Amino acid sequence: MIQKNISIIVAIAENFAIGKNNDLLFHLPNDLKRFKEITSGHSIIMGRNTLLSLPKWPLPNRRHIVITDNPDDKFPGCEIVFSIEEAINKVKNEDEAFVIGGGSIYKQFYPVAGKLYLTLVHKPFDADIFFPEINFSEWEELSQENFFDEKNKFNYSYLNLSRK
Repeated sequence: MIQKNISIIVAIAENFAIGKNNDLLFHLPNDLKRFKEITSGHSIIMGRNTLLSLPKWPLPNRRHIVITDNPDDKFPGCEIVFSIEEAINKVKNEDEAFVIGGGSIYKQFYPVAGKLYLTLVHKPFDADIFFPEINFSEWEELSQENFFDEKNKFNYSYLNLSRK
């Protein structure tokens, strides 16, 4: 069942690559600013590895919900849950909550997410973590902005999509 208030925010390469060795594939400062603007003031849902990959946590002005299968995990400033159902239940009364990774968390939330906030880098990358393949016919495009990153020498787009 689609959860209208569950949104996924992710930066993906054109081959759906999102990470390698528990790190991002590319550094786009403007995308990090966009992430902060979009998620600020909201709950963010993530797996434990995504939390641990953050340079500093908890991120300011966001409620952190961490999905783990280890009952001994304790992350100061974060709420621990053990399933996506439990995470969804924690945010059921919120207007919008954001799933921020990683790969297995995205895979579990993709079928129920109501919105996608994509940063699509227009080139493939070597990776060990991938986002589920997106069937774009299931999504309505709300907005698109296109950019060229001088430092990285590639094109990328911001796509905001809503499930049809």
